[in-house]
Amino acid sequence: MKKDFVIKVLFVEKSVEEAEQIISLLRNAGIAVRPARATQLEEVRAALEELVPDLVLLDPGAGLDLRELTHELDVYGRDLALLAVVPQVDNRTAIELFAAGIRGLVLRNQPKQMIAVLQREFESLQTRRQVRLLEAALRESERRCDALLDSSNDPIAYVHDGMHVRANQAYLETFGYDSFDDLLGLPVLDLISTADAEPFKQLLRSHARDEKAEPRLELHARRAGGDGFKATVEFAHATFEGEPCLQIVFRRQQVDPSLIDQLQRDPVTGLFNRARTLEFIDEAVAAAAKGKKSQTLLLIEPDNWQDLVAGIGLAQADQLLAAFAGRIGDLLGTDEVAGLLADHTVGVMLDSRGDEDVKRWIAEVQQAVASEIFDAGSRSVTITASLGGSLLGEKNANTELLLNQAGQALRNAQSQGVGRMELHDPAAREKAEEERERYWLQLLREALRQDGFVLYHQHIISLQDAEGEYSEILLRLNGPQGEVLPGFFMPIAEKHGLTGAIDRWVIDQAIKTLTARDHYGVQTTFFIKLTAEALQDAALLPWLAQRLQQAGLRRGQIVLEMTESKVVTLLRPAQEFIGEWKRIGGRFALEQFGSGLNSFQLLQHIGADYLKIDRTFMTQLPQHPENQKKVAEICQQARDMGRQTIAEWVEDAASTSLLFACGVDFVQGNFLQEPQKLA
Repeated sequence: MKKDFVIKVLFVEKSVEEAEQIISLLRNAGIAVRPARATQLEEVRAALEELVPDLVLLDPGAGLDLRELTHELDVYGRDLALLAVVPQVDNRTAIELFAAGIRGLVLRNQPKQMIAVLQREFESLQTRRQVRLLEAALRESERRCDALLDSSNDPIAYVHDGMHVRANQAYLETFGYDSFDDLLGLPVLDLISTADAEPFKQLLRSHARDEKAEPRLELHARRAGGDGFKATVEFAHATFEGEPCLQIVFRRQQVDPSLIDQLQRDPVTGLFNRARTLEFIDEAVAAAAKGKKSQTLLLIEPDNWQDLVAGIGLAQADQLLAAFAGRIGDLLGTDEVAGLLADHTVGVMLDSRGDEDVKRWIAEVQQAVASEIFDAGSRSVTITASLGGSLLGEKNANTELLLNQAGQALRNAQSQGVGRMELHDPAAREKAEEERERYWLQLLREALRQDGFVLYHQHIISLQDAEGEYSEILLRLNGPQGEVLPGFFMPIAEKHGLTGAIDRWVIDQAIKTLTARDHYGVQTTFFIKLTAEALQDAALLPWLAQRLQQAGLRRGQIVLEMTESKVVTLLRPAQEFIGEWKRIGGRFALEQFGSGLNSFQLLQHIGADYLKIDRTFMTQLPQHPENQKKVAEICQQARDMGRQTIAEWVEDAASTSLLFACGVDFVQGNFLQEPQKLA
């Protein structure tokens, strides 16, 4: 899987710690993750709108009804994968989960299996998205081939087992046929003179067997009327509707372009015919699959058409329909088209119009139709129109789906009365997400201006009797419904370039607290998480040096920390930043240490003072001797290199005792102390 993807994961998980472990596992594998967490259906709905997840990881023990959750995801309508995170698998549980809509099972204590399943599901999602693009591209290619075939001046036919299956207009005109129905199933040999029939048959047979054969043949062809002409016939292998066939080109013949346009028009309304209109829709769908926006398909029908026809007489129906279509055509923009898709259904493809502009155009059409007096023979009538449509975007970039959505919208509009409209918007959720992102962005900016963030701290306890107090600083945002974890707002901050300001705010508040504690004689060291963007912020270190000098703090009272995976990807700027930071009196910690293939090799380039052992080693540590051995090896190597170790996410007293025996210097976790507000 490509590492430049960001997997958006929604955790339906009762334990924050369990979700964090999975996030760390993914990040340690080099997979960027954007997470959200929910424990109730209302939170699931909110997270679906805010995050737009690719994967949903469900803890079956989280307390949510699985069928209600799958129903909520179905209503949401986006393509995503629902996976269950379970401690172990038995047949009964697996059958029940899959029957309820789970796509896959993830074993909580099997990291390799977890990564494999998550990668597989994400790659499958990417494949489905790519298939949609390829389907649109294929349809576009087929449309172009058909267009080239129909507009070609050369008579071209497709032959399968010696029978015609397709022919262009030039071919029909060359051989004197009015319709392809006259050729359908007709042996191509019937169009060849008797004298040339045998060599032509032999050549067809050779090509059908993929034998080496001449690509062209000089012969006499016969028209439908019996007269003949000399022709050079060229052969090429092709496919038609998925079946192998032979393309046969007879000779070049000029076709009047005005005739082509005439053939693409409906003779009653003057609008494009159904086939050409569908081609325009295909083109719009292909463009949408490639990212084009602001396209809309509308279906327009006169209200109560059957009653109108009964009133004016069937003979006048064409006149009324033509006038109705003319009013619509008068309002089209330069790059917009209208065509007759059914008996009295006009399809319109609008281009480069926003949502409000589309609604205004619809209102103009309805007003133009309603205000017109239409002549139908000796009678004059007024009519109204109902419209149904669908905005076209990447999500519904499929011709059949788009037509179905517009058709359903039209039926819904007509069920409400006359002169109504309904517009389906497949991007409504995305637009709501953009609105919510703007809302959260405003909250972040206000928080930076008005100290709307809250700092917590969690004690880091020394197992080796180190002097003073040690704590990790944890950031929260004062949201409208309470405090919000960084996983929810930091991706937005990163997207809009606010992480540098947040880094400074956190460090500044921590320095103020350290200064106050020093005043009261409390020797304290703070560990502060640093964002990756900080490594490339040229102004951060000079600012830090100035603040440390102003505060008069001792060397080493602030430890900046960053995950091993981030440091590895930004090795050179990290090396320069950490070197300068240590020169001005700071210290540095590597988080999630031990997650790489050779983490200690990284220490040859990075002057880390503390190694925070990857939390995956702490999961049920007493039950995993191999993890105990790995932790002991890390501690021994760290001690030999003069580095101190910290074990995070310590779960119980037994783990604490084992970590002490392994030689860990510090331990941290909710079992030892829950995070508390920084005073």
